[in-house]
Amino acid sequence: MSTSTVMQPAASSTSALTAARLVLERDLRLAFRKREQLVQPLAFFAIVTTLFPLSITPELSRLREIAPGVLWVAALLSSLLALEFLFRDDAQDGTLEQYALSGQSLTWLLFAKTAAHWLLTGLPLSLAAPFAAGALGAPASAWTGIVASVVLGTLALSLLGAIGAGLTLGVKRGGVLLSLLVLPLAMPILIFGSQATELAMKGASIAAPMYLLAALTVLGVTLAPIAAAAAVRISLE
Repeated sequence: MSTSTVMQPAASSTSALTAARLVLERDLRLAFRKREQLVQPLAFFAIVTTLFPLSITPELSRLREIAPGVLWVAALLSSLLALEFLFRDDAQDGTLEQYALSGQSLTWLLFAKTAAHWLLTGLPLSLAAPFAAGALGAPASAWTGIVASVVLGTLALSLLGAIGAGLTLGVKRGGVLLSLLVLPLAMPILIFGSQATELAMKGASIAAPMYLLAALTVLGVTLAPIAAAAAVRISLE
């Protein structure tokens, strides 16, 4: 079946959740056919976090001081690498137009695409974060807190990035504009995530920054799919 014929106009009887699940499964299958796009963010993350110890100093005490910032800046930039492709391919082959005309909730369908983006980008980054943090001198006792903070942070970044991807959908070479839109708005995620990582490395409670990251994630889940759907509709007109 062609990727542009996944959603049919006659599928209005299908529930929104079922349609969203089908879109999620479709995006996951398609992603494994383009493995270079799948590996690129994770490879970039690994390269950046590995180069810092080589370029500064192998001394663990100094590496621990910069580890939270390095880890989160690398995670933020790695997430941005894959955002440009979030809606672009489906817009080019007409799939997004079929989604909009299918009778299904475009909000739910785009939320499913954003969830697929996080599963393919944010989740691997979260699983790789402890190893990157270990290379920067983070103790093993901090790994659980680091993973939890990166999970929430990358999820919030994916939701925020979906809005930017929708707004830049009709722009040629929109990757630069997408970065300019998303990076300033991602600063709270970067700040709270770095603070959670720093506290985890010190063995202190990470509850405060984690609550703030969770609040940003809940806000993103609530509002980002609606805003992304509105942006995509504008771009398709």
